[in-house]
This record gives sequence, structure tokens and C-alpha cells, in this order.
Amino acid sequence: MELVTFLADFVLHVDRYLEAFVTNYGAWVYALLFMIIFVETGVVVMPFLPGDSLLFVVGALCGVGLMSYPTAVLLLWAAAVLGDQCNYTIGRALGHRVFGWENSRLFNRAAFDRAHAFYEKYGGITIILARFFPFMRTFIPFVAGIAEMTRVKFTVFNVVGGAIWVVGLVTAGFFLGSIPWVKENLDKIIWGTILVPGLIVIAGAWKARRRTVAAGS
Repeated sequence: MELVTFLADFVLHVDRYLEAFVTNYGAWVYALLFMIIFVETGVVVMPFLPGDSLLFVVGALCGVGLMSYPTAVLLLWAAAVLGDQCNYTIGRALGHRVFGWENSRLFNRAAFDRAHAFYEKYGGITIILARFFPFMRTFIPFVAGIAEMTRVKFTVFNVVGGAIWVVGLVTAGFFLGSIPWVKENLDKIIWGTILVPGLIVIAGAWKARRRTVAAGS
């Protein structure tokens, strides 16, 4: 319970924790940030770690001179790309076993064929957009691996999506993080980065479910 409380507090007040870490440990912050982004994107069971808010706060710290903008961007981009690549590889390794369950309602050859076709056709844009949705950016690369999306295609969109995500949010924090209103309402902004994408996903799933029901009736 204490761990859950700490993680919730860390996610909502990541700016305070990160600034204190920079003050106490200096350049070691880059190793910590690399690990957080890599684990959040590369380990499918760790979707609750901060991503968007962390990148924004890093940009804000760069803006006030506590961190190096080029170093932060390059390291976090590398962490994001390598994390997704790891997640994809794990999914790819498990794919044959998962879809080999011929008698399963959820995982069977037909499901594999549909998933593979989807990722070959729409996987690129899905991987890029998923970067900006908590939880989805952890699961999408894993499912892409299970569906055996072409590795070259996955890697290209992984690199591009990682660059857009990291550069975009760190740069936004760099220019906006020092604005008084932003600093005073950072906790609300963090809640927004968590809840708004989640609501969009839920709304999309609900509409898709309604269309499926309507088509079957």
C-alpha cells in the first residue's frame, strides 16, 4: 500500500522529485531517466510509470539550466526507441505460443491473421499515435510483436514516433515549463495527460463496440 501511495505521489509530483534528484545527484539523473523511460515503454507490466509528464518536466528543468537539453533529448529518445524495440521483441518471441492456442476464443490462428493484417496496414500510424497515450504505448509494441509486424517497418515507425514524442514534449516543457500558470497548475496538467488520452481511447472502443453490435444485429 505504501508503494502504491509513493508511486501515485511520484507521478503527480514528478517535478519535485526530479528537481530534488538533480540537486542531490547531478548527472546521475540522466541514468535514472533513461531507466524510467526504457522500463515504461519496454516492459509490458510497467505502464503506470510517468511518461508524458516526465518528459515535460525534463524540458522545464532544461529551460532553467538544471539539465542539458541536447543530452536529455538524445538519451530519452534512445531509451524510448530501445524500450519499444524490447517490447516488440518480447511479443514476437511469444507470438507463436500465444496464437498456437487453437482452441482459445481470444488467441487463435484467425485472430493472428487479423492482427497481422491490421499491423501491416495501419501499424505505422498506430505506433506513432500510441506514444501519446499512456498504457497504449506500453501494449501496442508488444501486440505488434505478437502479430509479427515486419521488424523493419516497426523499427522505422518506432524511431520516428520516439523522436516526435520525446522532442515534442521536452521542447514544450523547455518553453512552457517556466510560465507561472503552468508551474502552479502542473498537477492538473499531469492529470490531464493521464485522463484525456484514456477517455479518448475508451470513447473510441465504445463506438467501435456499438458499430460491431449494430453490424451483427
